[in-house]
Amino acid sequence: MKLGYETNTWGGVVGHPGGVTSIKDAYYVANGSSEQAIRDIAAVGYNGFEMFDGNLMQFRDDKQAFRDLLQQTSQTFIGVYTGANFIYPDILEEELLKFRNVAELTAELGGEHFVIGGGAIRGTGIRPDDHKLLADGLNQAMQIAEQAGLVASYHPHLGSLVESPEQLDQIMPLTDIHLCPDTAHIEAGGGDPADVVRRYGQRIKYIHFKDLKNNEFLPLGTGVQNFDAIVSALKEHDYDGWITVELDSYADPRAGAQISKDFLKKHFDYV
Repeated sequence: MKLGYETNTWGGVVGHPGGVTSIKDAYYVANGSSEQAIRDIAAVGYNGFEMFDGNLMQFRDDKQAFRDLLQQTSQTFIGVYTGANFIYPDILEEELLKFRNVAELTAELGGEHFVIGGGAIRGTGIRPDDHKLLADGLNQAMQIAEQAGLVASYHPHLGSLVESPEQLDQIMPLTDIHLCPDTAHIEAGGGDPADVVRRYGQRIKYIHFKDLKNNEFLPLGTGVQNFDAIVSALKEHDYDGWITVELDSYADPRAGAQISKDFLKKHFDYV
């Protein structure tokens, strides 16, 4: 297994302001420096990084700067995190256009994984066909990613159509996309991350680790997540892909990354 880290801790999770009026520009963005994040991730000892779609798109007019950064830090660009509403047919075409632009740049710059969150919850509540709309949109997004040579995975997330174990079981038969579990989001939604890995292990090509306590996301080892059970479940399926640690925010991002790395090094023999 290989260890990566998400750059979003450097600046926290926000959105691109252009997305308010232009769906094709509705990116996730971390407000911090991507360059500093990647240098810190490398210094702590991770092998690679994932980043938000909006932060990646900041390099579309200076791709060489991105390639130079990879070379200077000896880091692997694991992939990108993106998302969409999926349930509104009138804007789905624009959302898929965004995916295509992001996927093509991800592939051009050497990324492997295309992680997709989303599935909006309407102001009036979830309608009976919303999960089917989400699944259909995910299948189209997966095709776009595969055409670019990327591995597409769906990331269940609090605040989306797939929070609970029951919702995950509802969506998985409706789509062919791979699953990227986020251990803390799974548990915060009422699920058991190790059980999810055991049940859907054949569809897991990528995974996010983060810890959880009192509904707060934390560095690994400082919450209540049972990572022994999660890693054991991964090994049952001979998982040998990336484990990417992801933490939405932390007062000192590099320190948070170090805490998680120290925990993994102490408890697991693959680090």
